[in-house]
Amino acid sequence: MSALVPLLVALPLLGAGVALVFGRQRRAQVIISIVTLTLVLAIAAVLLYAVDSTGDAIAVSVGGWPVPYGIVLYVDRLAALLVVVSSIVLLAVLLYSVGQGAADGDDDTPVSIYHPTYLILAAGIFNAFIAGDLFNLYVGFEILLVASYVLITLGSTESRIRAGVVYIVVSLVSSILFLVAIAAIYGALGTVNIAQISERMTELPQSTQLVLHLMLLLAFSIKAAVFPLSFWLPDSYPTAPAPVTAVFAGLLTKVGVYAMIRTETQIFRDNDVNTLLLIVALATMIIGVLGAVAQAELKRILSFTLVSHVGYLVFGLAIATPLALGATIYYMVHHIIVQTTLFLAVGLVERRAGSTSILKVKGLMRAAPVIAVLYFIPAVNLGGLPPFSGFIGKYALFDAAAEVGTPIMYVLIVGGIITSLLTLYTLMRAWNLAFWREDDDHADEQAVVGRIEYLGDAPAADEQNERRVIPRIMTATTAGMVAVTLSLTVFAGPLYALCANIGEALMHPVSLVQLQQEADR
Repeated sequence: MSALVPLLVALPLLGAGVALVFGRQRRAQVIISIVTLTLVLAIAAVLLYAVDSTGDAIAVSVGGWPVPYGIVLYVDRLAALLVVVSSIVLLAVLLYSVGQGAADGDDDTPVSIYHPTYLILAAGIFNAFIAGDLFNLYVGFEILLVASYVLITLGSTESRIRAGVVYIVVSLVSSILFLVAIAAIYGALGTVNIAQISERMTELPQSTQLVLHLMLLLAFSIKAAVFPLSFWLPDSYPTAPAPVTAVFAGLLTKVGVYAMIRTETQIFRDNDVNTLLLIVALATMIIGVLGAVAQAELKRILSFTLVSHVGYLVFGLAIATPLALGATIYYMVHHIIVQTTLFLAVGLVERRAGSTSILKVKGLMRAAPVIAVLYFIPAVNLGGLPPFSGFIGKYALFDAAAEVGTPIMYVLIVGGIITSLLTLYTLMRAWNLAFWREDDDHADEQAVVGRIEYLGDAPAADEQNERRVIPRIMTATTAGMVAVTLSLTVFAGPLYALCANIGEALMHPVSLVQLQQEADR
């Protein structure tokens, strides 16, 4: 079984190389990309079943090098689950982009570079999830950075280049902080292996531990878009092509949150910064959703809601109980899938209406009822209406906080409820204006602004007056992702049980050093 672990990273890298060789053959690149991600999904599912049924994680020393000299790949329930979910999202978005590319040509997604870069992005994501040492985690982040910069600037428009520059500068700052923290940890402990760091960290003075702890959290918070380090996201993501925006929104910030989870539960178990994290979580939720309320462009609305819902994940992490961590993992899975689906639905809106501004788009309920349904279901799910998975995840987080019962926990519960209500208001306001509002000459943009004055100065979407054909594969893929969001509710019992086991294991970890030494033998 351990032989399968390196394939999670090796297959996408190999697929990227082969796809690059077939740079002039669109069909071959599509087949290579789909087959590669399908194989990764199958392998990840097998590994998830294996680690869940046995309860034992799998550690692999790549190349046979012993700990701490070699690269260790580590797959437990959490890593396997996130690779499975990521594979589903990456495969769905790939199919969506194939339809878009077939309809539009290579204007937005030049095939010769899109597919190799997309697979490299996938390799970076998978590598980050299964990294067993900090430097390999850093490598995963850098793979993500290079690939995401190429993807975010596809088409080379002025707005995309500008957004790409901001994105690369912020990401480089985060990477430098992370690299400095790795160097400091290696200098203090003589290793970058996460298992060994977790056992040796107690040898350092508390003040030194705190400095190292905050350095890592700062680097990961930038990548996760935690307030006030989230300023870059709402201006960067909306400018990219629809498939790229969808996969970025669903996965990239979660890699940062995943790194924070590993940091808090494995490396710094005895160094408490939970009060600081609770304050940051509350600010992220409230500021993010208030930013969404002030937007009139669908992709910017979703980008701000993305920031606000990262706050829920930090909230669950800061509660620091097995129940809370299980709820956090469940909510992370929910948010990856639902946020991606919403961006795919907005991509359909953009093609059908020629814009994503809720001041300009109207009459879609009658003109495109299928798109209306595909937007509505994940929107109310993200807003937290029962019985959807958004409600289940938030209720579980609030229940875990109430079990702790401190005053700050109740403040966070109130903040979470307010954030959920404002999210629902913002998404349903967009639904009302873009779908329910009749497409007639009297309901013009100025009339809408007159009724909602605070939207008058909101940033506008890029001008796009051309309405484009929506290929069936784009609609079918979005519908398939909506079905996946519903499955999170239908199968909430077994999925939440798995997440609860993950939370328990994170709070009571086995000796990872012993596990990795067994892998060496």
